[in-house]
Amino acid sequence: MSATLYQQIQQFYDASSGLWEQIWGEHMHHGYYGSDGSENKDRRQAQIDLIEELLKWAGVQSAENILDVGCGIGGSSLYLAEKFNAQAIGITLSPVQAARATERALETGLSLRTQFQVANAQAMPFADNSFDLVWSLESGEHMPDKTKFMQECYRVLKPGGIFIMVTWCHRPTNESPLSADEQKHLEDIYRVYCLPYVISLPEYEAIARQLPLNNICTADWSKAVAPFWNVVIDSAFTPQALWGLLNAGWTTIQGAFSLGLMRRGYQRGLIRFGLVSGIK
Repeated sequence: MSATLYQQIQQFYDASSGLWEQIWGEHMHHGYYGSDGSENKDRRQAQIDLIEELLKWAGVQSAENILDVGCGIGGSSLYLAEKFNAQAIGITLSPVQAARATERALETGLSLRTQFQVANAQAMPFADNSFDLVWSLESGEHMPDKTKFMQECYRVLKPGGIFIMVTWCHRPTNESPLSADEQKHLEDIYRVYCLPYVISLPEYEAIARQLPLNNICTADWSKAVAPFWNVVIDSAFTPQALWGLLNAGWTTIQGAFSLGLMRRGYQRGLIRFGLVSGIK
């Protein structure tokens, strides 16, 4: 990971995480609105439902040692540690996020079972075969080397352990390449959200097969999560959120005013919400 990209991602989340928690809560990921996206529900409940639906989809019934790659302020890590009475480690590039996740662990009585640290997901500071569940919820899009990232997740996964990755993708290109307009749309998203690039779900599946993961499953849940952006946009322009944006700085303001890029990306079928799971 280049020093510039590392710094951009760190600064983006250092600046924006406090406002996100203030306005939207501890879960920094999409919500689940039913398989066709038609269910109306509280946004936080939709985010919890996404976690539960992912576990069900991947067949996870228990876990003892969990790694949350791209943990944010500890939303998934703490939820999974409590649900499974497990040990969980979360990693992030943001010192602000790691510190807040540690505070939240204390607040929720989970500090003895959880740990949060700053680490690069492409060179993780963990031994081989350390975790029986490696969980990556919307962090793969930030990785400049998707293969190296997945190799690292595979390396630290115990034999028989489960890998679950959920990531932003672009549409498959086997039938038609991305148009110039689609490329520009993606580049606008990359610039705002500090992404090097995204790839398609079939490309992720090909990497998973090379690792090689077993029992590989993939799914496109774009319809199920697309309503999330309407909810976020509606809540971003309240007096509380606007005041918070002014205090959070330019990168956060730019991100908020670019939320429509993601909504339009889903509407035109360009942005996809891709799932990959497998067993080592």
